[in-house]
Amino acid sequence: MQVNRLYSVLLVTALLGGGVGTTLAADAKAADPKVVEVQKMIDGAEKARKKAASVDSEWRDTGKFIKQAQAALKAGDYDKAMKLARKAEDEGNLGYQQGVSQQELHLPSYLKY
Repeated sequence: MQVNRLYSVLLVTALLGGGVGTTLAADAKAADPKVVEVQKMIDGAEKARKKAASVDSEWRDTGKFIKQAQAALKAGDYDKAMKLARKAEDEGNLGYQQGVSQQELHLPSYLKY
């Protein structure tokens, strides 16, 4: 009985120890101000994408740019990630503006089917 308890304690300790090491490495990378800045830009782009989607006007490549920005961030290419995040946010904002402007679109009678 005590052997099983010992194995359980060792297993839990090993699992938690591995998790802490991974967390510390992630925190060290996140402490870099450039990483934090790029992540904020990506979060802003995602927010703009969702805002455009709320009026059914999300542009085709916005999500792709966000995924590419996240991949560039993971690879350590911060300039590329910032450029892609900025582009995605711009598309999200423009998509929202387009969707709002076309909600009250009235077609002339000769264009109706």
